[in-house]
Amino acid sequence: MAEDKKKILLVEDDKFLSEMYATKLTASGFDVETAFDGQEALVKANAQKPNLILLDVVLPKMDGFEFLQLLKKEIAIADTPVIILTNLGQKEEVEKGLKLGAKDYIIKAHFTPTEVVAKVKKLL
Repeated sequence: MAEDKKKILLVEDDKFLSEMYATKLTASGFDVETAFDGQEALVKANAQKPNLILLDVVLPKMDGFEFLQLLKKEIAIADTPVIILTNLGQKEEVEKGLKLGAKDYIIKAHFTPTEVVAKVKKLL
């Protein structure tokens, strides 16, 4: 039964937010792995081949946009859907994220964790 669980890589440097989203996603039946910076996220994405990546933009070591650019160059995981989950809400940032291949762009302040889970389910 556990093999049927969809894997989500949650990339969020804020430990409180990371735990909150991970708890909510796990309670909704997802297998959640977390990463706290862009470099760690790229390593985990390659190793675990998640079904979806929830990606913050403001991250240590490598920001979310740079991560997205590198992800798209990795053949094995280039098609992994990415939802950007950030507080950066300027029009230019949203356009950049979508242009780099994100499937959706969620501004944390505008969505509850339950709404985030609903968007994840819709995409998967």
